Amino acid sequence: MSIYVGVGGWTFEPWRGPFYPAGLAQKRELEYAGQHLTGIEINGTYYGSQKPETFANWAASVPDGFKFSVKASRFTTNRKVLAEGAGSIEKFLTQGLTRLGDRLGPVHWQFMATKKFARDDFAGFLDLLPDAQDGVPLRHAIEVRDESFRDQVFIDMVRERNMAIVFADSDEFPCIDEQTADFTYARLQRSEEDVETGYNAKALDRWAKQARDWAKGDRDVYIFFISGAKVRNPAAAQALIARLTP
Repeated sequence: MSIYVGVGGWTFEPWRGPFYPAGLAQKRELEYAGQHLTGIEINGTYYGSQKPETFANWAASVPDGFKFSVKASRFTTNRKVLAEGAGSIEKFLTQGLTRLGDRLGPVHWQFMATKKFARDDFAGFLDLLPDAQDGVPLRHAIEVRDESFRDQVFIDMVRERNMAIVFADSDEFPCIDEQTADFTYARLQRSEEDVETGYNAKALDRWAKQARDWAKGDRDVYIFFISGAKVRNPAAAQALIARLTP
């Protein structure tokens, strides 16, 4: 099974102590996270571009088998007419993210909760997403946050392109539980601060079973603990990894 479990980002001051050991240099936090998690969702790319050398350094900081997902720039998704975003998509994809090499997981395209489903515009946007960049195959995970996307037309158009609809387990946003690609991308957002591992044992057992079910048929699975009680998310990820480790 190829199940990658982690958190969003790795620079978060409240993790220093509960997750990162006291005295650990900040420049070594990614290295430490790579030793204790199996994936990270890079969210800095949502807010601004990075240098190719930065991606290469990130890749060098984590072990073989680790995967990064890369959150797409907000300038590609937070626009009125999505199908007119070819330039911003190209700028995002050519900044050097392929320097992650075999550590590159899916590209995560997140839309605002105010974005509603418009069939032609959304199809036009999806057609702008390439299957590869710099000769490196790309996988695309689409996260929508409005009920209008709970539409078979949307589900079919994503499935036809082998793109994943993000499984968002959230109190705030709808969850469209559909397998539309050869991989699964889940964002779990219900961690609780008064639970040391973010989720109680019963919930973690349930997510471990769900992860194994998603992984059937050689499907890659990416699970990230996001939001909720963020301080607890590394512990939640580690607890789930422990349940998935033979």
